[in-house]
Amino acid sequence: MHLAMDSDSDEDVGLQQFKVIILGDGSVGKTSVAQRFTGDNFAQAYKQTIGLDFYAKQMALPEGNEVTLQVWDIGGQSIGGNMIGNYVYGAHAVIMMYDITNYQSFQNLDDWYRLVRKTYSTEKMPLIVLVGNKTDLSYQRAVRLQKHQDFASLNDFMSFFVCAKSGDNINAMFYRIAARLAGVGVSKADVDVQQRVVDAQVVDHPTMEPLAKSKQGCVAM
Repeated sequence: MHLAMDSDSDEDVGLQQFKVIILGDGSVGKTSVAQRFTGDNFAQAYKQTIGLDFYAKQMALPEGNEVTLQVWDIGGQSIGGNMIGNYVYGAHAVIMMYDITNYQSFQNLDDWYRLVRKTYSTEKMPLIVLVGNKTDLSYQRAVRLQKHQDFASLNDFMSFFVCAKSGDNINAMFYRIAARLAGVGVSKADVDVQQRVVDAQVVDHPTMEPLAKSKQGCVAM
């Protein structure tokens, strides 16, 4: 378990805790997103998650509300495992993540979503969040924005684009998820405080050579 706190005290009275699980194929960046959110770090080398790992971070919301998000990082190979239903059960929110440069990882979200619906067949569904990761590679995008938007709209998902490598939009995404789960209203100014402005290289597509630095942004919907 990896624990990070935004507050000086871990014994706050009335602290709400929410279980958030991240589902998706291997290598889409689930671990990188969890580690960027809770520890603000990014590992350059890919290491596959076997089974699950989990992280936690306490967040301060408006009007003195404090929440802890328990983020469960579930290995991509777990979809056919015997324990996957146990991992998914009890989640307050489910992040379904894909790699925007890998169309198959987007298509396979149908299977992941089917698994979630099966787990909650007789109970209220958790909050579902559709996330496209690796926006730093937008020039290699394989999933059209409209496909993402249609999938989110059809199923009433929260929707974000993030970049685990730069950290862009990671904190803002989890902040909005925490606020939704806690039933706390947040303003655009509240969310903007969570945003990170990062330097990103502009890439010359034919040569793939960096031209200059510019400000990189991610879309949240």
